[in-house]
Amino acid sequence: MRFPLFVEAVARRSELPSDEAATISRAVLQALAERVTADETADLAAQLPDDVGGYLEPGGIAVTGGAVDFLYRVAERAAVDPAVAEVGAVAVLATLRDTVTVGEFQDLVAQLPKGFDAMVDPIPRPPYDV
Repeated sequence: MRFPLFVEAVARRSELPSDEAATISRAVLQALAERVTADETADLAAQLPDDVGGYLEPGGIAVTGGAVDFLYRVAERAAVDPAVAEVGAVAVLATLRDTVTVGEFQDLVAQLPKGFDAMVDPIPRPPYDV
């Protein structure tokens, strides 16, 4: 999936214009890279095309704080309202969930603070034969 297709998926999910979805996608990916270990960032980027994974450059010092702080950082980076940042972040995380392997997405979510649970849709479980 190239970045324009990633943005298209985010725009569809968030119902935001494509240019705003692109800006928020970049901001969310950059903010995620600041929240997880360098190894996790590299693992996640390895499963994404270069033009998407390239935004997962670790910023050096890990940023702490909960989901609200994360959304304010995304809003500031993307120059949008925090409510728009939240809609965009949910869409980016859902697109990531559909783009990378289940195990990789679980590894990513495991490194995020508990407050992120509300932004991450559960990973669908396969149906069981009864």
